[in-house]
Amino acid sequence: MPGRVALAVRGARRAAPLAIEAYRRWERMTPEERERYKAIMRRSGKRARGVYEQTRERILRRRGR
Repeated sequence: MPGRVALAVRGARRAAPLAIEAYRRWERMTPEERERYKAIMRRSGKRARGVYEQTRERILRRRGR
């Protein structure tokens, strides 16, 4: 268990500066840039869900389900 805690702490220490910088960049964006970014992320998420579903269906067909 101590190994897992140490791993989590190390991950948090590495992620914290990245999260802080992402927040700062977000705060500096204009409302138009934020909306454009949100739209890009929505399209990306929709595309990723489609790829996931296609892959899942292909795997299930191979298993005979």
